[in-house]
Amino acid sequence: MSFLIVLAALAFLMLAAYRGYSVILFAPIAALAAVLLTDPAAVAPVFSGIFMEKMVGFVKLYFPVFLLGAVFGKVIELSGFSESIVAAAIRYIGKSRVNAVIVAVCALLTYGGVSLFVVVFAVYPFAAEMYRQSNIPKRLMPGAIALGAFSFTMDSLPGTPQIQNIIPTTFFKTTGWAAPWLGVIGSLFIIVVGLSFLEWRRRSAMAKGEGYGTSLVNEPERVESTSLPNPVLAIAPLVLVGVANFALTKWIPTWYGASYTVAPEVLPGVHAPVTTAVKTVVAIWAVEGALLLGIVLVLLTAFPRVKERFAGGTRAAVAGALLAAMNTASEYGFGGVIAALPGFIVVSDALKSIPNPLVNAAISVSALAGITGSASGGMSIALAAMSDTFIAGAQAAHIPLEVLHRVVAMASGGMDTLPHNGAVITLLAVTGLTHRESYKDIFAVTIIKTLAVFFVITVYYLTGIV
Repeated sequence: MSFLIVLAALAFLMLAAYRGYSVILFAPIAALAAVLLTDPAAVAPVFSGIFMEKMVGFVKLYFPVFLLGAVFGKVIELSGFSESIVAAAIRYIGKSRVNAVIVAVCALLTYGGVSLFVVVFAVYPFAAEMYRQSNIPKRLMPGAIALGAFSFTMDSLPGTPQIQNIIPTTFFKTTGWAAPWLGVIGSLFIIVVGLSFLEWRRRSAMAKGEGYGTSLVNEPERVESTSLPNPVLAIAPLVLVGVANFALTKWIPTWYGASYTVAPEVLPGVHAPVTTAVKTVVAIWAVEGALLLGIVLVLLTAFPRVKERFAGGTRAAVAGALLAAMNTASEYGFGGVIAALPGFIVVSDALKSIPNPLVNAAISVSALAGITGSASGGMSIALAAMSDTFIAGAQAAHIPLEVLHRVVAMASGGMDTLPHNGAVITLLAVTGLTHRESYKDIFAVTIIKTLAVFFVITVYYLTGIV
């Protein structure tokens, strides 16, 4: 019975997300309903002592990353830099390689720190123009955007500032550059297999004489590229974010040491020393600093373009960051409550029966990401509940925690893109397509991403490369 309660809570949350209801509202409802069925008297204490503690702890750690990432993406958009990058890719790579262009541009933007939701809006007008001119069926477009924005730059490539690569750092005391070679190898697997699939789909559709399509909805206006910024200038903030993230990851421990204490002698308003274990926050501080530098560079180089819409744009960015952070934090609180239930012990024991620690972590995170429809949410639930088990298993098998970090991050971006995933729903809404028309290609990318995790695990065991 206890296991059925956990299963029902997960199913209810997945259904609520699929139907479009707010996770911020329904995650605590699902969690507390499970507590109610287990021990009615524990509902209020669990809400205050577990759900809210976990939720607030997540916001404390990660909200600045969400906020700065959203603002950076918005100023990149307002400055015209994203349009310039896309136009340059079309010009230099060529329209004959439509899928490669779209994947490359999406990857560049997401690896540079732009939110994948922003990337969808920024790339779609140009992608539609390329597909129209090449007479490629529009229904194939979401698969290409998903491969570029939702896969290897989200969680595989070392150093990516996306939240899926940052969350594991606080559990495993690693950095965003963990297991760089495995990350690169996994990324190459996704790129090669993914592009091969997309090209096969394109050739098959065109061989049947299928064109761009008619009676389409949400078609973008034709893009004028005559007044766009220089592409070299446009790409500079993205390069700066990557370089600064790497440099700060190395420099912060040197500056602060293993820990840093703010004493009352320095700040008289502090009544007791405040000590921070620097190793636990290096990756977060590095990403925050890098994104802040990127924002400053955009404002310095494109302020005339940005200033008129800066106030409204940043308000929208802050609202988006609040929503995204609170969604994930609510799922994190849900995971903390579920992990405390007796039914979860059954699940945990079953997963512990998987002898290989990396396979155990990959399956656990993939399953929860799929159930919640969220890479960051599923990973947060899994790590909140089972990170100690993952760490103990890895250490017993003499597996570096950097490898565990990369496997967990990649697994979070595997089965997350099921039909109820928010990014998938947004992508289809923006492109004016339906699940029936285009989800098949997105699901193929989902399968490729999931296979990549186990490919990386195999490579590690065969070569020992990290």
